Amino acid sequence: MELKEIACELVAGCRAGNAAVRANLDRLYADDAVSVEAADMGGQGRETHGVKAIHGKHDWWENAMEEHSTEVIGPFYFGDSQFSAMFKVDATDKQSGERFQMEEIGVYHVKDGKIVREEFHYAVEAP
Repeated sequence: MELKEIACELVAGCRAGNAAVRANLDRLYADDAVSVEAADMGGQGRETHGVKAIHGKHDWWENAMEEHSTEVIGPFYFGDSQFSAMFKVDATDKQSGERFQMEEIGVYHVKDGKIVREEFHYAVEAP
C-alpha cells in the first residue's frame, strides 16, 4: 500500500469505531510496529512493541475509559514516509468518574507499505 492509501484507511477506520480500528491494526501495521505515548498510560510504560501488544493497549483504553465522542481530523502528510492525524476525545475515566477532553496528534511512520511506528503528542494531559 502507498502512504496516502494507508493514511486514508487509518483515518477512516478511526472515524468508524473500535471494530474498524482493530481490523486496521492487523491490516495496516507491521508485526513489529512500535507505539509511543507522550506519557505512561495505564502503568505499561510509554512504548509498546508489536501489533499484539498494541492490541493490548487498545484493550486497556476500552476497559478503562468511556468515550463520549471522538473527532478525527486529517490525514496530514510529511514527505514520503510519514503522516499525522489529530484526535479530539471526550471521555470519562471509569475508575475515578472524571470526565476529560483530550487532544492529541498521532504521527505515523510508514515503511514497506506498513505502519512501523506511531507517536502520540498530547495537547491536553489525560488522566
